[in-house]
Amino acid sequence: MIINHNISALNTYRQLSINNMMAAKSLEKLSSGLRINRAGDDAAGLAISEKMRGQIRGLEMASKNAQDAISLIQTAEGALNETHSILQRMRELAVQSASDTNTEADRVELQKEVDQLAKELSRISNNTEFNTKNLLGGAFAGIFHIGANENQNLSLSINAMDAYTLGLTEDVASISAKVVSSTGDKLVGADIVGTQYLTEGNYTVEVAANATAGVDITLKDAEGNVIASKTGHTAAAGPVTLVDDSGTDVITLAYDAAMAAGETATIYIGASGADLTSGTNIVAVEVSAKDALADGTYTLTIKSSDGTKVDIAEITDSNGKVIATATYTSNLAVNSAYTISLSNGKTLTFTTGNNTPAIGNTATFTVVNTDYTSGTSSAAVDSNGDGVLDKEAVAVKGIDVRTQQNANTAITKIEAAIETVSAERSKLGAIQNRLEHTINNLGTASENLTAAESRIRDVDMAKEIMEFTKMNILQQAATAMLSQANQLPQAVLQLLR
Repeated sequence: MIINHNISALNTYRQLSINNMMAAKSLEKLSSGLRINRAGDDAAGLAISEKMRGQIRGLEMASKNAQDAISLIQTAEGALNETHSILQRMRELAVQSASDTNTEADRVELQKEVDQLAKELSRISNNTEFNTKNLLGGAFAGIFHIGANENQNLSLSINAMDAYTLGLTEDVASISAKVVSSTGDKLVGADIVGTQYLTEGNYTVEVAANATAGVDITLKDAEGNVIASKTGHTAAAGPVTLVDDSGTDVITLAYDAAMAAGETATIYIGASGADLTSGTNIVAVEVSAKDALADGTYTLTIKSSDGTKVDIAEITDSNGKVIATATYTSNLAVNSAYTISLSNGKTLTFTTGNNTPAIGNTATFTVVNTDYTSGTSSAAVDSNGDGVLDKEAVAVKGIDVRTQQNANTAITKIEAAIETVSAERSKLGAIQNRLEHTINNLGTASENLTAAESRIRDVDMAKEIMEFTKMNILQQAATAMLSQANQLPQAVLQLLR
């Protein structure tokens, strides 16, 4: 019998410590509901569980992305629904106008509503937005992430649905030229950049008397700010001319030296009605005059193949009636945005670069989207898109219901526009249906993955309660036995009696 080491007490104490630790772990699992509370509980299970948790949260966010995509599509489709309604009304008006029971005055009134409806089509296209993103302007091309992992995307592009794209208005003209020299006593044309839709605004060229000799030519913007000027030009009497490198007149601004304020001069494109091609090398705008000039207004005119003039400034319909006038308000001399303002409020713009053009620079301007109607004898200059200023005038496509024949043509055009919008709406509807199925699938995948993760990480409450009860009983038993083990060494005292 020994008393220095109570082995029974030590063994009982060790078992009691184990029971206490196991009971504490069991209590932690029961209180958290998780089988894995820390990596030590199940290292491999924790790694698998965390990977699954990432997948689950990704699936949930992908479902939200798909719902947002549906909201975007519904916004676009709702606007197209109204576009359809407008087109149906335009078709109705065209059918009404196609009947000769209408007078010319009746058809003019019908045309007014058609024109307003066409403008509303463009307004809807330009102003339909989702989260500040324009949807129907033709620039929207979105990628929706609808999966938990990378590259699980759905792409969507929405075509432009404005009146121009739907074939209810169209381009007018295009010219290309090349700058090859900038020397001499001339106002040199600036580099004209790009082909674009045109902005509103006015730039005026003032030609006024100079106290000493010659003329002063001043270019001002719409606010009256001077952009460029040439003072006291004293070259020989003659017109303002845009010449190529061979000396051939390409564009001429002709004026009467004694013209009074408010009178008009004319710009002719082509010395004798010849085509202006992209290979034509433009040198400069040269202004010369012998006598002082009063302020003048300049009108842009194009010669046709038979030598007759086709005015952008005075556009006539097939009956010879003037339907729009435009004033050329720039001399293409410096960098800025130059415009021709039409009496109907539309504008044609020339846009130039920031500096005087270097030799070899290419210059281009395009007249775009003037909302002329079919039947208009227009000043289109590049009807076949070959970069050549065509000599003949061509009709500009649009919706015109002012004659029986044009109303018939309008029905066909509007029908084509309706089919275009229908195709776009069908595409959006198909993608919306697809996204709805995507959301259902994402929900199912998330549910199944959550169940799998739960089996790894969540605690079996019944089993754990059983384990806790067992540890609790063992803990109480060990405590009682430790008390008994501590009493064993006292038996030695009996030997001393």
